[in-house]
Formats: sequence, structure tokens, C-alpha cells
Amino acid sequence: MKREPLDARLSAALPETVDLRLVVTDMDGTLVDGEGRLPAGLDDAVAEMRERGVLFSPASGRQMANLRAVLGPAVDDSPLIAENGSLVIHDGAEIHSVTISPDEARAAITAVHRLRSEGRDLGAVVACKESAYTERDDAPFTDRIGIYYTAHQGVDALLALPLDTVLKVAVFDFDDVEDGTAEAMRQAVPTVQTVVSGKHWVDLMSHGADKGRAVAAIQERLGITPAQTAVFGDYLNDLSLYDRSELGFAMANAHPSVLAAADYTAPANTEDGVLRSVAALMARIPAGRG
Repeated sequence: MKREPLDARLSAALPETVDLRLVVTDMDGTLVDGEGRLPAGLDDAVAEMRERGVLFSPASGRQMANLRAVLGPAVDDSPLIAENGSLVIHDGAEIHSVTISPDEARAAITAVHRLRSEGRDLGAVVACKESAYTERDDAPFTDRIGIYYTAHQGVDALLALPLDTVLKVAVFDFDDVEDGTAEAMRQAVPTVQTVVSGKHWVDLMSHGADKGRAVAAIQERLGITPAQTAVFGDYLNDLSLYDRSELGFAMANAHPSVLAAADYTAPANTEDGVLRSVAALMARIPAGRG
């Protein structure tokens, strides 16, 4: 795995040897660059990880169908963490999922309607296991939604949907969600967790859903420890990852809270930070490891 080397300070800070078994990475702002592109050579890098006994696992706010479409065959045998930890699939089996109640979903949708009536430029995505649903149908909104939700359908009224299998309600705001929208949603549905997952996104999910719990489910299934797990993230929805890893990397472009939580700072997502750091870790796996 030949990539640009890490800077001397980070390289010197890493352990001399690691028993790496699992690499978990956020997508947007972390693995994906500023233009939405995957790093060059990702498929080859994941194949080499597999040969060395290291699993590659994306952990994203994106939809499961979107992760499969974007990452392709490289993740055919990978554990996939979608919807900010609300759903985990491995080898075709669902190993972890949590939903919100119909009343909570209804309250979230109603709050989005109210905020729109007050002049906020936003919309809701009702995310279920097989598809996502939206009622806002203008191109600026649907173009943004299509980046993260491959399987999505427009409906006349979200409140008319059966709401008993909702993984989360995601809210996209064309302005910064931390400038009022996130707090308004938090107050409107206090029984769920409200997580800021990007500058324009806030997710309303079960308190049992986060990326850290999803990683824990994978670790338990496969007998992998936090010491054998490397994680990479950049935003507030990634914070729980660092509870499940002793090799925690924040991207150089990460939110200050993520930089404070991580053990190491990787190069930015625009500088191939994930795969450069993974290459450095792979070089520290002892030869002939069983």
C-alpha cells in the first residue's frame, strides 16, 4: 500500500506495532474529499487490508443503499454502518438496528413544517430501512438529498406514511443547522437524540443509535477489541466512535470537539488522510501475524 507518507510528528506518535483488525471510517469530510470523490486506489487498498486480515467498515449518516452504490464491490464483505449507526449489515445479515416511534417521527415532521412556515429553508427526510421519503420536491433540495439517499421517493405528505419503521428523521437546512434549527428540533422532540452530522444536516434518532454502538455490535460479532480498531471521523456524529477504539484519528479538517476526542490527527480529507494513515498502521502490523 504505497501512499504519501505521514508527517514525521504523526508517524512518530503511532505505536511501533499494532494488531489492527478493523478500520472504521466516516464518509463525508473524512474518506471523501471536498468534491465528493473517493480516494484514488480505494479498492486496491481495501483488498490489501482484506489480505492482511483487516476489515474495512464505512460508518456514515448515509443510507445503506447509498453506501453500496457509492463504494461498490470493495465493501461486498464489509460491515456497513448506515444512518449514523441506526442500521448495521454484515454478510447480508442485519446485526443491529434501532428505530424511533411513530409519535416521535410525527413530531419531527410537524416541527419541520413549522420551521418552514417561519421562513427556514429546510426539509425533512424520513429514513426507513429500504427507502427514504421526502415531500419537498424542488431541484435544489432533491439534488442534495440524492447525494446521500440512493433509494428515495417523493410523497405528497410525510405525515400520511406508515411511521412504524423509521430509523431516523434527517433535516437538511440550506443554512447552518447549528444556527437555530438543531436546537429547535431538539426542543420539539426531546425524547430522541438530536445529532448534528454536518453543517447542513441534523438527525433525529433513537437514543440507542450512534456509530459507537454500531461498532460495538461489529466488535462483539467478530471478536475484535478496541485495541484492534482504528476509527476516523470529522464531525459531531462521529464522537461516539472514539469510545470504541484505541486508535482514534480525527481529520485535520475536523470539528474542534472531534479533534479533542481523538488520539491522533490525520491529514485532511482533501489530502488522502484516511488511507495514508491506514497505510502507516498496516506497516506496523507484525509480519506473520496469525
